[in-house]
Formats: sequence, C-alpha cells, structure tokens
Amino acid sequence: MAFDKNLDKEIWSETKEFETTRIKVGVFQYSEGEKKLQISRENRNQNGEWTFSKLGRMFKDEAETIIPLMQKALEKM
Repeated sequence: MAFDKNLDKEIWSETKEFETTRIKVGVFQYSEGEKKLQISRENRNQNGEWTFSKLGRMFKDEAETIIPLMQKALEKM
C-alpha cells in the first residue's frame, strides 16, 4: 500500500528557529498506528524561503534547545 498523506496525522509539534535554519520536533501517527517522534530541519535559501534538509548533525546550541522539545514530545506519545 502506498503512503497516503491524508492518513498521516500530526499529534503535536513545535519549531525552533535559529539564524539560518529551523528544527521541528513532532509526534505523528499514521492510520491510527503507533505514535512516532519526528525531527526535521529546514534551511533558509538565498531567497529567504525554507527548504527541507536532512537533519544530520546539530550544533551544541541546537541540541540544547531541541532536547527539551523531545521531552515534551515523549509526553504526547
């Protein structure tokens, strides 16, 4: 069965913006399945638009900001 965006439900999310990037921590549930934690990154391009990027590595300040959001997400799961 192919992925159906209509079955993907966002339970909770919070985004923190940094100088040229933002990181979103969220809890999602697909088709009434188990709730899952998702962390994603978007970078601002030269036109000021946000574009998806692999999360990859984080700077210390990013990790210090995101860890409390992960704790909040766990409470929603």
